[in-house]
Amino acid sequence: MPYDLKKELKQLYAPKNRDWALLDVPEQQFLAIDGRGNPNTAESYKKAVEALYAFAYTIKFSAKQRGEDFVVGPLEGLWWADDYTAFTVRAKDSWQWTMLIAQPPWIGEDAVEEARETVVRKKKIDAPVRFEKLHEGRCAQALHLGSHDDEGPLLARLHDEYVVEQGLKLTGLHHEVYLGDPRRTEPAKLKTVLRQPVG
Repeated sequence: MPYDLKKELKQLYAPKNRDWALLDVPEQQFLAIDGRGNPNTAESYKKAVEALYAFAYTIKFSAKQRGEDFVVGPLEGLWWADDYTAFTVRAKDSWQWTMLIAQPPWIGEDAVEEARETVVRKKKIDAPVRFEKLHEGRCAQALHLGSHDDEGPLLARLHDEYVVEQGLKLTGLHHEVYLGDPRRTEPAKLKTVLRQPVG
């Protein structure tokens, strides 16, 4: 049975709560690539995501040949801007991002470097994908149903109400986990985990 982080880490990848709730997020490791600009229109975003998946599937196939198969995880993203209101008002051209795909615990940095050679040779993709560990710790998290463009009110509630009510402050980057493929799922049915480190 292939390792599936959506089953192993249900609290992170299959939450049910539609309003903010606190949880402790353990350290994870990811394939990562950075960029800037509107994810709907920037060519650099499209190429970054394509590169991430090329690495993810190359690593998966190598692991499967060794008898260590796993399900490629969903696309995730860390998002930030010089002014946080860029998110609540959806000013996407000013957004900066690190796109991520989580890796199983036994995959190491060497797997990324092995994959790089294959991805360049077979896919003609030469991209600055890297191996990164992330330990977010205490976070507020909620499940958003619907279009990514409709996240504003839930994020505004986090920033303006929830953290104030809980006596918390934002301590890290806004994190999203995309449980649906926007290319195949109608916007109203998309599921996105919204996560924010707090302290």
